[in-house]
Amino acid sequence: MTEKVLLNSKEVNVILHRLACQLIEKHLDFSDTILVGIQPRGTFLAERLKTILETEYATPEIKLGYLDITFFRDDFRRTDKPLEANKTKINFIVEDKKVIFIDDVLFTGRSIRSALTAIQSFGRPSEIELLVLIDRRFSRNLPIQPDYRGRQVDAINGEKVKVSWVENEGEDKVYLITN
Repeated sequence: MTEKVLLNSKEVNVILHRLACQLIEKHLDFSDTILVGIQPRGTFLAERLKTILETEYATPEIKLGYLDITFFRDDFRRTDKPLEANKTKINFIVEDKKVIFIDDVLFTGRSIRSALTAIQSFGRPSEIELLVLIDRRFSRNLPIQPDYRGRQVDAINGEKVKVSWVENEGEDKVYLITN
């Protein structure tokens, strides 16, 4: 197995600021916009973006939630190992709000399809957008594309993209792993 660094800490930081600026361009004051991190890995990216928007761009009171999609996935019964669900934390109304799903890697699109189903439990958003750090563009099983992407990666099916966050793994890096 080989690991190739796709993004180092500095590059991840630059991308996070660019994504934050793109969000500001589209949503201005975020009064009708909600950030929703897809559990488990999208929460790190969502928290980081919220912090950047509030501290460095003086955007007040951004609503942030976490959405667990475990039991909404179409493959959750296809594995022998027990599933470990995460917690959904959405303590606000999504009805008629603009929701931005945030995840670290867009691969097949199945997680986002699950998120689209899961969010309906909390109301009907007026609009849903997708922000991802890494877009694996040649791996889609569903017609789902990001509205905001940090980096596009052409990885073949045998390769994996791993995002490490300083909050979880002690570093901000993105790796391409080949078996």
